[in-house]
Amino acid sequence: MPIYDSPNSLSNILHCRRQKLAKLIDFPVVIWAGNTTPRNFAANHFPFRASSHFLYFAGIPLKNAVIRLEEEKLELYIDNITSDVSLWCGETYQREEIADFIGADAAFPLTELETHLFGAATIAVQDPATWTQQSQLLGRWILPLSPPQGIDLELARAIVTLRLIHDDEAIRELVKAADISVKAHLAGMQTVKSASTEAEVRAAMESIIIANNMTTAYNSIVTVHGEVLHNNKYHNPLHSGDLLLADVGAETEMGWAGDITRTFPVSGKFSSTQKDIYDVVLAAHDACIAKIRPGVEYRDIHMLACLTLTEGLVSVGILQGDPANLVERNVHSVFFPHGIGHLLGLDVHDMEDLGDLAGYKEGRNRSDLFGLSYLRLNRSLQSNMLITIEPGFYQVPAILNPARSKYKYLINWEKLELFADVRSIRIEDEVLVTNVGSKVLSADLPTDTSTIEEIIIS
Repeated sequence: MPIYDSPNSLSNILHCRRQKLAKLIDFPVVIWAGNTTPRNFAANHFPFRASSHFLYFAGIPLKNAVIRLEEEKLELYIDNITSDVSLWCGETYQREEIADFIGADAAFPLTELETHLFGAATIAVQDPATWTQQSQLLGRWILPLSPPQGIDLELARAIVTLRLIHDDEAIRELVKAADISVKAHLAGMQTVKSASTEAEVRAAMESIIIANNMTTAYNSIVTVHGEVLHNNKYHNPLHSGDLLLADVGAETEMGWAGDITRTFPVSGKFSSTQKDIYDVVLAAHDACIAKIRPGVEYRDIHMLACLTLTEGLVSVGILQGDPANLVERNVHSVFFPHGIGHLLGLDVHDMEDLGDLAGYKEGRNRSDLFGLSYLRLNRSLQSNMLITIEPGFYQVPAILNPARSKYKYLINWEKLELFADVRSIRIEDEVLVTNVGSKVLSADLPTDTSTIEEIIIS
């Protein structure tokens, strides 16, 4: 179990979270951790990751465990480890020890759970065996892809209210994740010049994360083909003129996520065209971060990125016309087809298992406009929210080809051909909203081209 500053620190944190939840709902809550999923045969498991909602209230990643919350009380339901499991996996803490560690008021074997479920709300977990168990025991369908209803919806809204605003312990964990993520990216930059494949750079980056007893918060993206937005293949060779896009984040033992992206030259030197586009993306990145403070609408931050990117692309000759008019006509989405970022916390896209309940303020719906439809957050910013800012430029054939007729005279296609060595550029940082502005948790990782080149070449 993770070590805390004092024996009571975890239980105090969890009790405070339960107190806050009790002020928002007046019914019992049961949250499952989930279980391991077999990989090909029963004894070969995929790595276990507890439900983030379970982690928020239980604090530690217990396998096949359930917690019940009512008012400010916590009950733990988990079976003690058997001797045959100990043979293969070693001794571990028993039920009463775990209960004491997390400050549970009572602890029971799983067989007693069924008698304590009356009137309880829950949140669906992701593994099929557990959501089947949830549905059977609660007498209603609990499915990850189905929007919660009734008291389950009330619970989901209450959890969103709590998890949108990070407490001090969450911020400490998120800072740890950011710090190791920064070190991983520095290792990638220092490795790229001598590496021959994407996989070698990935290995250098993830080795830093593993050496700090963490795991990756998501499948790492380390690729010269960053125009494939969630590319997680690593077989491509690295060539001198390539840009490598690395989107890699660490996850702490407690489940809190980091998420950083940098794009850098394999050779250690940006070409003139690469630098031109990089500086356009960086201008949008910097402008967005400068505007972050409580009360600002995140959608307005996104639109600022769209305008700043468009102004830059007009200045280098790729787009033609008035920038504001081009944004109104959605021309920028040809090169910037996603939203400016997302919430970050116990999930890399925090609470997106709840659909748009977390990301979108009640009464707001996603746009059907290409590009804007992928905006993951549409709320006013509040102090102690953690968000990402990640503008980008991409040349995606599936988007560019139909745009040739739609935007025939608004995009200078001949000029664009001169930028063929820029498949993609994304710059992403983690930004904590503060009382008066913002703090970039990933600020120790440089964004300017000259410093990045120095790191690669040195």
